[in-house]
Amino acid sequence: MKKEFLSLRRDYAMLAFVIYAFTAAIYIQANGMSHDLNRAPVAVVDHDRSALSEQIIDALLPPRFQKPVAISPDDVDRAMDDARYIFVLDFPPDFQSDVLAGRSPDVQLLIDATAIMQAGIGSGYIQEIVSDEVSRFVQRNNGTRTTPVTLSVRIAFNQSLKSTWFTGTMGLVSNITMLSVLLSGAALIREREHGTLEHLLVLPIGPSEIMLGKVLANGAVVLVLSAFSILVVLQQLLGMQIAGSVTLFLLASALYLFFTAALGIFLGTLAGTMPQFGLLFFLVVLPMNLLSGGFTPLESMPVWMQTAQQFSPSTQFVALAQAILYRGAGIDVVWPRLMAMAAAGALFYSISLMRFRRFLAAQQ
Repeated sequence: MKKEFLSLRRDYAMLAFVIYAFTAAIYIQANGMSHDLNRAPVAVVDHDRSALSEQIIDALLPPRFQKPVAISPDDVDRAMDDARYIFVLDFPPDFQSDVLAGRSPDVQLLIDATAIMQAGIGSGYIQEIVSDEVSRFVQRNNGTRTTPVTLSVRIAFNQSLKSTWFTGTMGLVSNITMLSVLLSGAALIREREHGTLEHLLVLPIGPSEIMLGKVLANGAVVLVLSAFSILVVLQQLLGMQIAGSVTLFLLASALYLFFTAALGIFLGTLAGTMPQFGLLFFLVVLPMNLLSGGFTPLESMPVWMQTAQQFSPSTQFVALAQAILYRGAGIDVVWPRLMAMAAAGALFYSISLMRFRRFLAAQQ
């Protein structure tokens, strides 16, 4: 383990990359990849020019929307083709009079869905705004004071709806996976490229000690940087309110690192050089990350994919991180996932160790 620490300390490029991944990279990702609707451009075609249509237009407020721009019907197609607006709201003639007469007129909302995130979120906001403003207008003019149904909303775990908390945490989880695989695999390939693997083989140690030393050393580096990232980047810089136990999350991370570090060793035995390892990394680790539920909800995946992903330790780790850090779950809630992740990690560690033994035997 001491040798692994010294090797990493002397590899300045790798050391700088690892520190960057758990500090600035998470902060930049959290603030740069927002899931919030922010300053979406909106155009309005108002054939009615009534008090109701003006009331709805005035309700499209920043920071979610830019100030609505009035355009003519002939400019709609060209404006959408030029991607000047994400939303175009078209009020029909006699809109207000039809509403008051109970004729349920249609309001057309055109959406540029190439901006898929803002399009999906913004359309919901605009529908809600139109519905609320029409209800208020009708109640005020007809003297109605109450609606048949009142929806009482209670937001749990993230009352301010800050997407930076979610994005930053999932960035940390993703980097734990990628960096632990990268560090352990690169450590093995570095031994072979520098010719020091033969030195290890003549020492009075076996393959299990060599592999365990690499797993523990590189896992310890990732674990320490993860704790620093939670306490400094997430809590201090991003202002995230950690609901659960950081210690429990680090315990889950330690179990998970046995799997990811063993995966790095396994890929390192398959690759002859760092470029080959990089290709294997992209083919294996990135899909594993993308399908873990950290970027896309599992419920949106095909049923067979949801079932298959339950056997993936990365999926279990993402669910654990969300339960502990977001919802304050204790070990009495997450222990089944901890056991499943530990079992999968132990199984793959054993497979990687068998592969590593054969790899070392081929080097002798």
